[in-house]
Amino acid sequence: MRGEENKKSLEITMQQGMSIINFQKIANTSSFTSDFTHTNTMPAATAAVAARLSEALTRTHILPNAHPLFTRIRLASISDVPYIHKLLHQTSVFHKLNHLFATTESSLAATLFPATLNPPTPFHSFTVFILETSSTPFPINTETSKSFTPIQKTLSFSDPILDTEKELFCSHGKDIVVSGLVLFFPKYASFLAKPGFYVEDLFVRECYRRKGLGKMLMSAVAKQAVKMGYGTVEWVVLDWNVNAIKFYEEMGAKIMPEWRTCRLAGEALQAYGNA
Repeated sequence: MRGEENKKSLEITMQQGMSIINFQKIANTSSFTSDFTHTNTMPAATAAVAARLSEALTRTHILPNAHPLFTRIRLASISDVPYIHKLLHQTSVFHKLNHLFATTESSLAATLFPATLNPPTPFHSFTVFILETSSTPFPINTETSKSFTPIQKTLSFSDPILDTEKELFCSHGKDIVVSGLVLFFPKYASFLAKPGFYVEDLFVRECYRRKGLGKMLMSAVAKQAVKMGYGTVEWVVLDWNVNAIKFYEEMGAKIMPEWRTCRLAGEALQAYGNA
């Protein structure tokens, strides 16, 4: 009887492959995992959704009256260029360097996703991870990629996230929103004789900060480096950004004040064209 009561307390509507769940009722259903996912009377599609939600609830305890946030980190594609451009512009504004921002959507498309016969594969050239968030579970994705399997995680917050820019960053549906990115590419650590990754940009939109999402993006890069047998992941941080410095140190990164960034750019670089 307990299993039957639990099943009746769940309101599930299948709409184009997406499940909409009343999470307050799930949070009060203690035997959701054992009773709901093992019934033999559910349709196959509903059973698959139930299994995914059971796994999500196992990872994150969603309290009554809480607001779940579903997150997904995936590889960017050329269709993401408008979002990447907006995020990089916001990055330049945050770093107080927007006067140097000269990137366009067309230049991003040409360099990140070159239209060549043999385009570089992810992780062997410029690579972007896109962070998406949603208030409802992501649709079941049957597409597979040899390069990267999207990382999904469910978080829970006491208050809803107010995203005033939601319409500008809607992706694959009105409820799926691009919330951040990390852009990185291979480098070489000669003292280790191993390749590594260099992180050029890490950015999470303001309303999604201080929720563990930046750490998720950096962790995804570090995990990929370990998977590929790489020796390092490196990046730079502005000396005035004390919050970011603390965040990186808490992740286990070592700040190296004895090193200084050197750069040739603009006229100084062009002067070597005829050297």
